[in-house]
Amino acid sequence: MGLKYDAIIIGGGHNGLVTAAYLAKAGKKVLVLEKRYLVGGASVTEEIFPGFKYTVFSYVVSLLRPDIVRDLRLAQHGLTILPLESTLTPLPNGDSLYRDGDHYRTLREIARHAPQDAAAYDDYGRSMVYMAKAVKYILGIVPPDPTTYHPQDLLGLVEMARHFLQLPADQLYLLAKLMTMSSADFLEQWFTCEPLKATMSASGIIGTYLGPRSPGTAYVLLHHYMGEIDGAFRAWGFAKGGTGGIANAIARAAQAFGAEIRVNAGVAQVLVKNGRVAGVVLENGDELQANVVVSSLDPKMTFLKLVDPTLFPPDLVQAIHTFNARGSSGKVNLALDALPELACKPGPGRHLAGAISISPSVEYLERAYDEAKYGEFSKRPYIDCIIPSVIDPHMAPPGKHVMSCFVQYAPYALNGGWTDAQREAFGDAVVDTLSEYMPNLKQIILHRQVLTPADIETTIGISQGNIFHGELSLSQLFFLRPAAGWAKYRTPIPGYWQCGSGTHPGGGIMGAPGQLAAQEILKTKN
Repeated sequence: MGLKYDAIIIGGGHNGLVTAAYLAKAGKKVLVLEKRYLVGGASVTEEIFPGFKYTVFSYVVSLLRPDIVRDLRLAQHGLTILPLESTLTPLPNGDSLYRDGDHYRTLREIARHAPQDAAAYDDYGRSMVYMAKAVKYILGIVPPDPTTYHPQDLLGLVEMARHFLQLPADQLYLLAKLMTMSSADFLEQWFTCEPLKATMSASGIIGTYLGPRSPGTAYVLLHHYMGEIDGAFRAWGFAKGGTGGIANAIARAAQAFGAEIRVNAGVAQVLVKNGRVAGVVLENGDELQANVVVSSLDPKMTFLKLVDPTLFPPDLVQAIHTFNARGSSGKVNLALDALPELACKPGPGRHLAGAISISPSVEYLERAYDEAKYGEFSKRPYIDCIIPSVIDPHMAPPGKHVMSCFVQYAPYALNGGWTDAQREAFGDAVVDTLSEYMPNLKQIILHRQVLTPADIETTIGISQGNIFHGELSLSQLFFLRPAAGWAKYRTPIPGYWQCGSGTHPGGGIMGAPGQLAAQEILKTKN
């Protein structure tokens, strides 16, 4: 057996790194083991083609908890968030809907499409900020279990009830709607403008195998609305150096606190001796001892692959088997010889430094979902793209650019499976759709990288390529994430913990699962 550690973290994704940093800050001897050649998991920046740096799997940041940034002093370790202030929705008729940081310009733009929607825009924004502030409370707590009589759980339930019952009646009603409605139906209570409803409701389908009219997507909309930068809700940004800049800053913080990080160190098995964790076995056969082992991998990997499932209760194994983790999102990364020319806004401008959303109508999004429901990728998909090199010129050679395209839908279980031909056909569908709004796009593409959920699973090990490690549906949230009775980051094996996005409060580059898991570990004598 090798050197003994207080804690070994499996996986160098952002949540695993956050857990490592907090444990190391508390004086623990911590080792992070990452299978790939670099840390970050889905939050990586890689130079796929010479000079062109891609935010390969993810693309924007908003959900990263401000207290984590402060606690780990991430700014001192190189974290810089650049503003992403605008969203442009080009339309098939050559028009567009453009919203940016100039509030009154945004209102005038909305009024150009639907005067009544401009009047409702502020009311909607205030309501969602109230909801985000109300629900923000649960991002910082360990989910109490309502099925037990443990004093700590009962107290947690009372505190949570007290928090929400303090809300005015109208906000409680609104919260109930958000937890149950579809994003499209919820937004139709305020707006009539199709591109506005579609672009905003698209936040409710990101990373889900649901359409804009599927019940429950209004909560996903709220989940993304809870993102804040410097205290401003619904503030989105781009990390300097790509999302890999976030992972690298957290890694440097962990190392500054004394954590050790090893790359090219895949874990084959978690060692269990005499009923509790004893360490891990690496893929090269090395054994490492630890009192605590924390998996930042998804629930299926954590419970069904790293450990013999027979060591867990049968009902837990069954719950993890049925945990919905179907991947639905693809990514297309482009290296460009020049800036794309938008038909609706020709020429360069600040609109290219924000998001470009291909979401002209709710019907358009729903039809894209219809194809995925029957096992096909969307031929005319929803695409949310940014041009990182406009925001951070170091992402591409001088005069060149990179474009990052997040795409719905690309089902993991594609009819016939994902072959090379199917992958390229999916990439063609994305480029063809974008070319309807960017006429010069095909002429300026130098390289492209197409990633399906199957590619994401193969490359970084996320089961079924689900970027959230599991659907953010009501049946998989809070004390049910990832399974009833096991939402407090523990597992039935003493010393074996979980800290990935498949735990509360869920996915996104948030860090909260890693932070809460570390807090629970530090409370426990191991």
